[in-house]
Amino acid sequence: MESLNILVAGGSSASGVAVARAFAAAGHRVTTVGSDELRIKEAAALAGAGVTPLVCDLGSLESVRELAETIHRTEGRIDGIFHLVGGWRGAKGIEDQPDEDWDFLERGAVTTLRNVSRAFYSDLAAAPAGRFAMVSSTAVSAPTAAAASYVAAKAAAEAWTLAVADGFRRDQSGSKDQPSEQRSAAVVFVVKALVDTAMRLEHPERTFPGYTDVEELAAAAVGLFERPAAELNGQRILLAK
Repeated sequence: MESLNILVAGGSSASGVAVARAFAAAGHRVTTVGSDELRIKEAAALAGAGVTPLVCDLGSLESVRELAETIHRTEGRIDGIFHLVGGWRGAKGIEDQPDEDWDFLERGAVTTLRNVSRAFYSDLAAAPAGRFAMVSSTAVSAPTAAAASYVAAKAAAEAWTLAVADGFRRDQSGSKDQPSEQRSAAVVFVVKALVDTAMRLEHPERTFPGYTDVEELAAAAVGLFERPAAELNGQRILLAK
């Protein structure tokens, strides 16, 4: 596989470090993006050589468009985007779901994803093997009152991602007389929750049943480029055990 240009949105997290490291180790160019300069630089250093840290407010479409211009000047077209901006807020039930929590979750899970997909959609659609992926939760299929805001935000992000998949399908379907091969795909990785080495060391008494290790997520992300786009596009890929 030729060298790809990968963007990791939300790269300061343990999952962001793992995904960036996996792509860099496979010989690809990685741009990892976060809102805090110190944290994203530290994360890029942990991910290793070949990973470039950039600071951007992904909740601002104007800032994301400026990010796209910067990347296009320095690295060229983006081939893959992995949206790992997360966050959790819960409550006791429906009545005590605060607006502040919804605003936080909607901005992190939905607005950032919308902005990144809009700013880089043409890149992914033009790429020989464009890939867009987000991480969602098994809770979307079984929402609870306590997690109402969180699950609603994740469900909205999933819906947007599947709409991106439909965009790829329509743009690359060709015509009846001249059908074309699907090149780009948008997918949803579904996990119960993520776990990393630091969490296991901090809580040695826990077994984290059903959790997905961030290294497994990273391997699945790299593996998206080894499968046909038509097979992947619009799929919810379960990584929970």
